[in-house]
Amino acid sequence: MAGGVNRKISAASARAHTRRAKQNSSLKLPPGIFSKILLVLLVGILAWAYQVIRPPPPKVCGSPGGPPITAPRIKLRDGRHLAYKEHGVSKNMAKFKIIVVHGFGSCRHNPAVANHLSPEIVKELGVYIVSFDRPGYGESDPHPKQMLKSFALDIEELADQLGLGSKFYVIAFSMGGEFTWSCLKYIPHRLAGVTLLAPVINYWWLGFPANLSNEAYHQQPTPDQWALRVAHYTPWLTYWWNTQKWFSGSTVIANNPDLFSQQDKEILAKLSTGKSYVEHVIQQGEYESFHRDMMVAFGFWEFNPMDLDNPFPNNEGSVHLWQGDEDRIVPVMLQRYITQRLPWIHYHELPGSGHLFPFIDGMSDKIIKAMLTGE
Repeated sequence: MAGGVNRKISAASARAHTRRAKQNSSLKLPPGIFSKILLVLLVGILAWAYQVIRPPPPKVCGSPGGPPITAPRIKLRDGRHLAYKEHGVSKNMAKFKIIVVHGFGSCRHNPAVANHLSPEIVKELGVYIVSFDRPGYGESDPHPKQMLKSFALDIEELADQLGLGSKFYVIAFSMGGEFTWSCLKYIPHRLAGVTLLAPVINYWWLGFPANLSNEAYHQQPTPDQWALRVAHYTPWLTYWWNTQKWFSGSTVIANNPDLFSQQDKEILAKLSTGKSYVEHVIQQGEYESFHRDMMVAFGFWEFNPMDLDNPFPNNEGSVHLWQGDEDRIVPVMLQRYITQRLPWIHYHELPGSGHLFPFIDGMSDKIIKAMLTGE
């Protein structure tokens, strides 16, 4: 009987041992499994992040599913197209030939100066103006590899293909004005004169004293400070930052009314009665228009505008810079510093004016006459 008990105990012990062995064996995982799981999770997170930050492809004009082509366009050497619009007298009759560069969120249809000159001035001076859609805007092809130098060469090629002659004038507003510093750098020999109207400023230009650029930078709304930081330091996040819903993106893109002075708001009220081109401006997508502008304008520049030489050492032409002292988008303090560093620029500061002063009645005539006749 004792032997039977022993046998039963031995059998029970054996079964318990078997269960423990199974449990122990079930807890043993293949070597390296945790690192593989983490790797898979990391790849998944990176794939998700890539999809989130990747901008959608542009809807190129004339492509399947893209907007139609309605404007005259030139074909550039690299195969891209620039859409343009002519104003004023005919080229053959013109004494002065001017290229007008539009600002942020605009296009060839509503540039500063071109649409607001008086017929008397146009006829008296013999003014021909061509406005064009900057790359990615309106009906001009996007330029994913756009740089400051490529912009200047685009303008030069536009002038050549339209037969504007060996020298021509350039008038540029806001963001277009910032890009036009590249013309003074790369094609000064082609310029007869340049006018910059409230040109946007890159706070990271090396020529600024740190305290001055910091003070001006922190005058901007906090969301814009962050949007510019992203465009400068991590440009590949620009699309995501300005489209995500967690934080406020650029208030300029959002048309924040607080960015405009009282005078600006009065001008906007008048302009709002005209035709709106908002949909046309970004019909190829915001990334290759708004966001590309931000990445180029506020990125790392390959030259410092405050190191530029006078393109007209013999007074055969002139450079003018106009700025309102109540501009809430472009700090007047930085404009003053730039023109002190570059005394060959004719500086016109307008008391009581904001960012949109070029659209004040009669202002376009003054701007043109100052550049063309010195009045």
